[in-house]
Amino acid sequence: MPTADEMLDSAAVRGLADALERAGADAETLRASADDLEDRGFKERVVLARDAVLADLPDDYPAFEAVLRSALEDGAFRGWMTLPASEAVAVRGLAAFEPALELLAALTPRLSSEFAVRPFLNSDLPRALAVVRRWTADPDPHVRRLASEGTRPRLPWAARIPALMADPGPALPVLDALYRDDSEYVRRSVANHLNDIGRDSPGIAVATARWWLASPGADTPRVVRHGLRGLVKQGHPGALEALGYPADVPVVVDGPRLGSARVAVGGSLDFTATVTNLGATTAAVAIDYVVHHVKANGTRTAKVFKLTTRTLAPGEQCSLRRAHSFRPISTRRYHPGIHGIQLQVNGRRHPMTEFELTV
Repeated sequence: MPTADEMLDSAAVRGLADALERAGADAETLRASADDLEDRGFKERVVLARDAVLADLPDDYPAFEAVLRSALEDGAFRGWMTLPASEAVAVRGLAAFEPALELLAALTPRLSSEFAVRPFLNSDLPRALAVVRRWTADPDPHVRRLASEGTRPRLPWAARIPALMADPGPALPVLDALYRDDSEYVRRSVANHLNDIGRDSPGIAVATARWWLASPGADTPRVVRHGLRGLVKQGHPGALEALGYPADVPVVVDGPRLGSARVAVGGSLDFTATVTNLGATTAAVAIDYVVHHVKANGTRTAKVFKLTTRTLAPGEQCSLRRAHSFRPISTRRYHPGIHGIQLQVNGRRHPMTEFELTV
């Protein structure tokens, strides 16, 4: 994640103040806030600048919107400086629901309004979705992406949408309209939205993927693979079967065979394995491996890592080799103890081999 200074620094806030003043506003409060950003995190900076925008711009919504519409005519009004303005729309615009959402659509080409649409969705989901669905036909790919990204149930760094986590169905027409979009930017958002759905409603995610694959565009298989990636890692049989990897594939796994039964934190675990197709027909296999990490309390937790996909002829064997790094990273803390590693083929896990991680 970029630092707060890389996203919303004092220069950006002063640039926003300049743009609002050129649009006819008095941005005194906002300009003063630029001197109060140091030692604040990103979210604190956004709230500080947003509240300053709300203090400086008119209370009356039409007059408030007029200032931002005027700012949009200014080419310098773009990038991170627009985020506090979008967030201000999410506060003042709830009382002017549809016009405020359309203002966010106008702002989104300057910097995505995906965070600011969420208060509208959480306030009145059917009413907000009626507007969002219109965005799917917008000529601007930034607006079409906003339709998908803004409605993601679990959008990172953003407020969740509990209603869509419980039932993603109301937003599915948005995705159905966009999964074959001409823009990779839009299609990738659709895939990430499908992945979000898979976390709460796996059956709906798989059924949606199957529906798309039955009426595909040129890039639909890629969209579906990316959208089902979380379920594939979990070994979800429906997701794997939708991608052509049936759980009952007749294979035998030999391994993992370890280069050493001990590895130190900072080192790598070398392993090899073979997978053989015992069936009489060609077999498509998605091969992953699972590392069972020791937790601080001594229990173990599994994490799946991608290895390869292959198509094996009857009797064919594929040889696998990997070095799994135990180099410390910020998102994972390693604990010494007896860990485990096993192969996962089309979601089915095979026998585990243990090894010791030392410090």
